[in-house]
Amino acid sequence: QVQLVESGGGLVQPGGSLRLSCAASGSIFSINVMGWYRQAPGKQRELVAGITSGGSTNYADSVKGRFTISRDNAKNMMYLEMNRLKPEDTALYYCAARERGLWNYWGQGTQVTVSS
Repeated sequence: QVQLVESGGGLVQPGGSLRLSCAASGSIFSINVMGWYRQAPGKQRELVAGITSGGSTNYADSVKGRFTISRDNAKNMMYLEMNRLKPEDTALYYCAARERGLWNYWGQGTQVTVSS
């Protein structure tokens, strides 16, 4: 089992920045890929960014150039640096971990609200 706990969400004005953190614990040796998902009211959950244990990354087109995903394997931490935030970035953000090709593990979510 893997436990994931997010932190760092909040209210920010358009154009502002936030940094989300995800702390992983448990059987993390089985995890190769981690990622950030988000879900806005009335919308499907979407993958925002993913990162492998080797540091390869991928991003949703909507956040490319504004968000940066990173991880610290020694500390079992993952981060999402979000810059130039837009109102459409408002969502519940989830940390997730993929094991044997399936996104099996999820955090409880942290709310990000972008509003003036």
